[in-house]
Amino acid sequence: MASGDFCSPGEGMDTLQKVCSKQLPPCNLNEEDLLQNPHFSKLLLSLSQHVDKSGLSLFLAKELAQAWKEVRLYKTTWLRSEILQRVIQELLGDYYVKIQDTDLTSEDKKFHETLERRLLVTELTQLLAHNQEREMPPLLGLEKVDLLELMPPSEDFVWMRGRLHLEVEEQLKKKCFTLLCYHDPSLDSDREALKAAKVWKLAETLVSEKQQCQVSRSQQKEQMVLLEKKSAAYSQVLLRCLTLLQRLLQEHRLKTQSELDHVNSQYLEIKCSAMVLKLRMEELKILSDTYTTEKVEVHRLIRDRLERAICLQEQDMEKSRQVLNTYEVLGEEFDRLVKEYTQLKQATENKRWALQEFNKAYR
Repeated sequence: MASGDFCSPGEGMDTLQKVCSKQLPPCNLNEEDLLQNPHFSKLLLSLSQHVDKSGLSLFLAKELAQAWKEVRLYKTTWLRSEILQRVIQELLGDYYVKIQDTDLTSEDKKFHETLERRLLVTELTQLLAHNQEREMPPLLGLEKVDLLELMPPSEDFVWMRGRLHLEVEEQLKKKCFTLLCYHDPSLDSDREALKAAKVWKLAETLVSEKQQCQVSRSQQKEQMVLLEKKSAAYSQVLLRCLTLLQRLLQEHRLKTQSELDHVNSQYLEIKCSAMVLKLRMEELKILSDTYTTEKVEVHRLIRDRLERAICLQEQDMEKSRQVLNTYEVLGEEFDRLVKEYTQLKQATENKRWALQEFNKAYR
């Protein structure tokens, strides 16, 4: 099956690459991979019709969206009760602070005491109900009826609840104004009516900014994916370049290395010969400067005399050797002749050494 069966060379390939990058992120495929595997590319295109942008099947995505909807509903309910609980705790906390610093009216004391009493009894009742659900023995032997007896009078409760609404609204209004000024510090000096009007738009502003952050984060992820692809491509290009450089070095530089070494060896050999000749020339120059013609002539005469003396000594040594051979069988007389022969030989060697030294100096 050809690749044209599932996509055109232009838009189809771009669509398939977007599907692989967004809906199927593990499939890090390029255009070349898709063209070389047309059946697999068609399978991916068919699979993309049954999954959402996150890669989940449409059925699971629908169930996940419903589950998140329920979670958000439960979260909203829990946040409402949690906010109300914290606001009431803050009201009681402020009451304990004020009761130490200033004198409160009887209505304020009655309101806070009734509120605290009602809140405490309600928490203990819930704790007992929780223990009964878990089939645990009642705490301190108390029953729900015992706790209901501690409830404040109904008329005090109705009066407290009416005032509690106003107190909670006032506390929440302060918190909203604090959040608004934190979000936009320039509104800190505005009037309450203007702040109240802008508080209503604060939620929409925060949602819009959150969406912008999510869009920016999604774009950043896409850019990171593109960056990773380009980094991988650059790495492959660098590896190919290194391979080519290594190949050029092996084929060109190493090929001519032997020729270059041969030329260098010839150059060094010629340079060494030139240095030897230069040293010999310097030696001859020193000798020519040291020995004049007269000195050389005198040395020649001395050498001739020494050579004649050596000849005479050799003749004497030959005669002595013949005598030694003749008198070899003699005893003490032979020892005396040996000593005489030794002396003659030493004298001959001394004169020969002097002649050699003279020849060296002359050369």
